Amino acid sequence: MRVAVLDDYQGVALGSADWAAVTARAEVVVFSDHVADEGELAERLQDFEVVVLMRERTPFPRSLFERLPKLRLLVTTGARNASVDAAAASDAGVVFCGTAGLPYPTAELTWGLILALVRRIAAEDAAVRRGEWQTTLGEGLQGKTLGVIGLGRLGSQVASVGRAFGMSVVAWSENLTRERTDEVGVELARSKAELLERADVVTIHLVLSERTRGLVGAAELGLMRESAYLVNTSRGPIVDEGGLVEALRSGSIAGAGLDVFDTEPLPAGHPLLSLDNVVLTPHVGYVTKETYEVFYGEAVEGIVAFLDGAPVRVIGGGA
Repeated sequence: MRVAVLDDYQGVALGSADWAAVTARAEVVVFSDHVADEGELAERLQDFEVVVLMRERTPFPRSLFERLPKLRLLVTTGARNASVDAAAASDAGVVFCGTAGLPYPTAELTWGLILALVRRIAAEDAAVRRGEWQTTLGEGLQGKTLGVIGLGRLGSQVASVGRAFGMSVVAWSENLTRERTDEVGVELARSKAELLERADVVTIHLVLSERTRGLVGAAELGLMRESAYLVNTSRGPIVDEGGLVEALRSGSIAGAGLDVFDTEPLPAGHPLLSLDNVVLTPHVGYVTKETYEVFYGEAVEGIVAFLDGAPVRVIGGGA
């Protein structure tokens, strides 16, 4: 049996867990490069019975399952993966399973991006390396308003840190209740528009769905203050990327901190790369040593369980 581990960008998959229980029974091949073309990917994977995905880096639509008749097990790191057609996996007779994860790394990165934006950390780091000293004027957070779109597990963690910084915190999502905001100790915005108009920093913590795709478009960005910042560590398509680029170019908002994009990896020559009022990270919200130990440790466990005829953490249902 052959096992393919995809998109190991940092080359750490085999070092993040003990794979001995798998390598004793199968050949494990790790790929560090990303293949976007479905035909090329199908050719690469045609001789593998098991494929391990790193989150949503490589989509698995029905058409790809149809091109991989040998595939028997698909493991995604994380408990869900919106880029995998789970119904197609089932139709193809492929077992689809996941792993646990950690609840805090993305919230931590969110604050890294916020602080990098308001204190101009990247710009000042670059200036020091050029031999310059104190080239920008940063801003403080105390007394400012943090707007949190989505007050689930991650959003509530981000909100709590905002309160610790002495910020006023206001939250909104389509089904958010006052009971939930009272529980977290923040204010419930009456509408998305109210949150965008009031916040000095807007941060997004929603799952991508048809309901949330394009939730923050050009019109919504136009409601934000010229001095306000937008941070997105959730999914790129929640924010209209073209509208965001225009808002950043025109100065209708002060800046943005982005960990997620419409196309990942971010293509060379993308307009965001030429803007000096953005801080960009390559979808590393969940990328920590501790997270990878959980991901790959449980991926190994899932493969062994499958080989033993008792799959664990099986994901079912639709796409």
